[in-house]
Amino acid sequence: MMKSNRQNKILELVAANEIETQEELAVLLKECGLKVTQATISRDIRELNLTKVTGENGRQKYIVLGRENSESGRMSRYARMLRDAVVSADTAKNLLVIRTSPGMASLVGAAVDAIGLTDLVGCLAGDDTVFCAFKEDEDAAAALEELREKMDSAEDEKGGRKKRS
Repeated sequence: MMKSNRQNKILELVAANEIETQEELAVLLKECGLKVTQATISRDIRELNLTKVTGENGRQKYIVLGRENSESGRMSRYARMLRDAVVSADTAKNLLVIRTSPGMASLVGAAVDAIGLTDLVGCLAGDDTVFCAFKEDEDAAAALEELREKMDSAEDEKGGRKKRS
């Protein structure tokens, strides 16, 4: 019972606040009378499917990823995450180089793997850059267009935002 109460409180706090770190979440939980360890918070974040995105103020914040279970729901969720985290993307021969908000490259790399860009050999993510390798230069150029289309479709879903050039 304690776990579900704590997790419900976490969901409330994330919805009501722009929480940037696990430490901030721990302080808010303590203010609500819940004493938790960092390990417990980390486990709860994973179980609740929380992730960080860049907020309108440019700072990172936790959000609850949608609980869509369909393939199209997952793809839409990845596209929205890419739209929010990708700063720029360009090709360099057979590489697709994706620049992200600080700290978001690993998440973007996982999303790129999940959406299955055509002819992708593999991804390597740092803090704010993802390198995607392709066998041929043309494959990287095609993947860039595919990535932009997926991000544009997420913008269209959000409410008619202007497409990227």
